Amino acid sequence: MIPIKPVASLPGAAPRSPAQAALQYLQPGSLNLTALPPLSLYIHWPWCVRKCPYCDFNSHESKEPIPEQAYLDALRADLEMSLPLVWGRKIQTIFIGGGTPSLISAAGLDRLLSDVRTLLPLDLHAEITMEANPGTFEAEKFRSFRASGINRLSIGIQSFNDRHLQALGRIHGEAEAMRAVEIAHANFDNFNLDLMFALPGQTLAQARQDIDTALAFAPPHLSLYHLTMEPNTVFAKYPPQLPSDDESADIQDMILDSTAGAGYEHYEVSAYARPGRRARHNLNYWQFGDYLGIGAGAHSKLSFPHRVLRQARYKQPASFIEAARKGNAVAEEHEIGRGDMGFEFMLNALRLTEGFAPNLFGERTGMPITAIERALDEAEAKGLLYRDFKVIRPTALGQRFLNDLQEMFLGD
Repeated sequence: MIPIKPVASLPGAAPRSPAQAALQYLQPGSLNLTALPPLSLYIHWPWCVRKCPYCDFNSHESKEPIPEQAYLDALRADLEMSLPLVWGRKIQTIFIGGGTPSLISAAGLDRLLSDVRTLLPLDLHAEITMEANPGTFEAEKFRSFRASGINRLSIGIQSFNDRHLQALGRIHGEAEAMRAVEIAHANFDNFNLDLMFALPGQTLAQARQDIDTALAFAPPHLSLYHLTMEPNTVFAKYPPQLPSDDESADIQDMILDSTAGAGYEHYEVSAYARPGRRARHNLNYWQFGDYLGIGAGAHSKLSFPHRVLRQARYKQPASFIEAARKGNAVAEEHEIGRGDMGFEFMLNALRLTEGFAPNLFGERTGMPITAIERALDEAEAKGLLYRDFKVIRPTALGQRFLNDLQEMFLGD
């Protein structure tokens, strides 16, 4: 267990610049970041109507009235206590995730974004995304969300098939899913549809129907995830009958063909976008950018000239609210060591199908690319990686065996 420290004792807790706060940590062998990466803000809303059997996110069924005002107070307190760590840095993107953030009231969302604007400088063209569940869509409410500043929705469709939705434990059906996309189209020019495939009992024809239905709406962005059995979920305890590996591979091949034929760029393992519509917030994660996470269970990754800090908030909503009220919502924190930095960078960057420029490694880790030279050579020799002076990227074989490729950078 990582020792719990009060925020006030963190380096940089006084209102100083990140550079000043980090100088006292300069030691032989420390990192050397010549510039800080882009900064995003993640806000976690921990409640949902019903916990899905496949879900391993920090979400809690709202069996009692949600303490919205108390939670909004806690979010503001959490953000205020975090300001010294991001002093003077502009927020490029915001993502409100959950749980089901669309459960928040229109007035509550307006207050939340108002608090954020009051405390943090936002980029003029900041991407501000909210996750939404089709079972919580109300046209007037989403018009209010748009007026408050949400300029991108991520809609958890998962499937347009009623039987599969029931198997996944979703609270909506096909009709609600279709209506949700229509409301999104009417109010937002930028939105994402989340779908899952290789579902219990799903055939190739049924998966194709889901993809064709989604593409018919011409969404700017699609996130298409292979259903996996995550530990500590209902599905992990009571596994449903899933398509075989060969059947899943056939579905994946169909998805690649269908999305490419419709003009979508497959730019990340599970992400497909129309030109100019890539998810800026998620790209910042995959390019090892920085993010401040506030709210129950939220994680942060923050860079300073000579160190990179990770934090995690208290997970239980009541514990988070109480901790934030007392002035310290951070439950755990640690610095990423040099021995782990290469793996953490590659764990994210190798998800990008087009790869990354070699210089990005040094810019985001503060270490030379030679720090991972042995693993790069090995991956290239096995045909999992392509590299030249312009790019490092997974090959088609590397994309297929991505976990194996990523693990090669452990301990470098």
